[in-house]
Parts: sequence; structure tokens; C-alpha cells
Amino acid sequence: MAAPAERMRMMRKRRMARGLRELRLVVPDSRMQAVRRRVAAQVAGLNRNGETDALDWIEAVSEFDVPDTQANDETR
Repeated sequence: MAAPAERMRMMRKRRMARGLRELRLVVPDSRMQAVRRRVAAQVAGLNRNGETDALDWIEAVSEFDVPDTQANDETR
């Protein structure tokens, strides 16, 4: 069997051939109380009207509600 580094290289090569690429994300750990407190403080400081406007805009431009998404994909 190939070495672990070689197996990873082969897996990445197969994924690349399929049009995929590896993406690593580093995100805050929501299991930590300090992180949850920080997020809660940031949420408490949000402007409700501004957030509502932003969410309304996101919903208005969202393609999830378009019944025929294939027709939209062809125009891109």
C-alpha cells in the first residue's frame, strides 16, 4: 500500500480530475463558552432594521424560490 502522503496526492488528483478541490475552513468553536459569549454580544449589538433590510434583499435576489432554475442556469 502507498504511503499516506502518496494516497492523499492520488486522492487530490482524482478529485481535481472531477473538477473538485480541497477547501479547509477554520471556524470559531461554538462549544466553547467564550466563543458563545462573544457571538451573543455581537448579535445583541446588531441593528435590527439594518439586518431586516439585508435579509429582505437576500430573499429578493435568492434563486431558491425560482420555480424553473434550469432556465436561469442557461442564461448565465
